Amino acid sequence: MIEYKSDNEVQLMRESGRITGQTLDLLARTVQPGMTTGELDRLAEDFIRKQGAVPAFKGYRGFPKTVCISVNDEVVHGIPGNRKLKDGDIVGFDMGVIWKGWYSDSARTVAVGRIEDKAQRLLEVTRESLFKGIEKCLAGGHLYDISNAVQNHVEGHGYSVVRDLVGHGIGRNLHEEPQVPNYGPAGHGPKLRTGLVLAIEPMVNYGTHKVLMKRDNWTIVTEDGSLSAHFEHTVAITKNGPIILTLPDD
Repeated sequence: MIEYKSDNEVQLMRESGRITGQTLDLLARTVQPGMTTGELDRLAEDFIRKQGAVPAFKGYRGFPKTVCISVNDEVVHGIPGNRKLKDGDIVGFDMGVIWKGWYSDSARTVAVGRIEDKAQRLLEVTRESLFKGIEKCLAGGHLYDISNAVQNHVEGHGYSVVRDLVGHGIGRNLHEEPQVPNYGPAGHGPKLRTGLVLAIEPMVNYGTHKVLMKRDNWTIVTEDGSLSAHFEHTVAITKNGPIILTLPDD
């Protein structure tokens, strides 16, 4: 069942989202060649707890860390550890927090040092596709209007959207109805209504859309070993249009 949020509840989610956005900003500013993914994870957890919030991912379905950190061909759900990042890597940070019982969820993929032009373009197109989807978060529209906008932008640039993983509703739970695919026909799916809050998250591969799971039973990688990028925001549908709840500031 789809749950709709009041204006007051959306505001509480905005405070949760602000902390998530600030944490991602911190990670993006800090990451550099030679750092380990575990160091970045500890930095994020310390910051979140100092804000009076709780990491949303740590312990969720057994996930052992605060941030999903995915490098190069890793699509999502990479487990932080002793891996050292090197110049030319791209690294995705996916995380959320719980604040006063309300969840937020956001992701971004960033460069480590200098990256190749093809990697930079993949990041740009993936981020653009997220905002193409957000533009379709309009009351009276349909869920797959969002999906179609993402798919058209990504495939129009020669990349592929991951089909085995989707965005989702969010609120008092990290994952709520409805699921939000990154592909599909415009004009289909549930009707969008004021008070719906969605985590929209294009996962875009340089090559095939097909993915595999690594032996850790968490990390998802591209089937062909190509690069992958991931961007996500928590977005509320309001009578005045979409509001991004996971920006670090106003």
